[in-house]
Amino acid sequence: MVLRWAYVRPEVLQLLITFSLFLVLEDLQKLVFGVQPYFLDRPLQLLGAVEIGGVPYARYQFLLVLVALLVLFGLRFLLRATPMGKILVAVVADREMAQALGVNVGRVYAVAFSLGVGLAALGGALASPTVTIAPGLGAEVIVLSFAVVAVGGLGQVEGAALGALLIGLGRSLAVYWLPELDVLVPYLVMVLVLLFRPVGLFGTVEVRRL
Repeated sequence: MVLRWAYVRPEVLQLLITFSLFLVLEDLQKLVFGVQPYFLDRPLQLLGAVEIGGVPYARYQFLLVLVALLVLFGLRFLLRATPMGKILVAVVADREMAQALGVNVGRVYAVAFSLGVGLAALGGALASPTVTIAPGLGAEVIVLSFAVVAVGGLGQVEGAALGALLIGLGRSLAVYWLPELDVLVPYLVMVLVLLFRPVGLFGTVEVRRL
């Protein structure tokens, strides 16, 4: 019911509503499953590491990059080259017009939500061997996601990929040069981008007719 109401609201409000629901569900998770951390490092051990320039890198990290690229191009193909993807884009661009043309908007929203949940689950499963799994981890990921979306621009797949790349590279460089700034890097990148491009690198200014 809440999500159905949020679908017709501006994108920023949708983000805030779903983030609020996430915080509630995360507290419920702590009540049900406790706060004990879990470790899943077996994939890292199985694949081992490789040295590049004298610096060891886990092979699993390269696997993550490969999967991320496959998901990026797969999602781009879905949205631009398939009937369902074009309908999704049309509904996002003009919900009323799509509904007037006979598109079942409710079903499209359900498909989009399911796709988002599936991608989030895939990302969480793939990232779990590289982090400590504990309640509260999701909040950090969500905040980073906000920064990535703000840098890339709302509704832009390529922008999200570039935003994630910039923030990831920034954090990696900070770990070696200025470790104390590691946590601040995503927000510094976001502030710098928004100072010059308030709609993000790939975002577009929305014009509303009155």
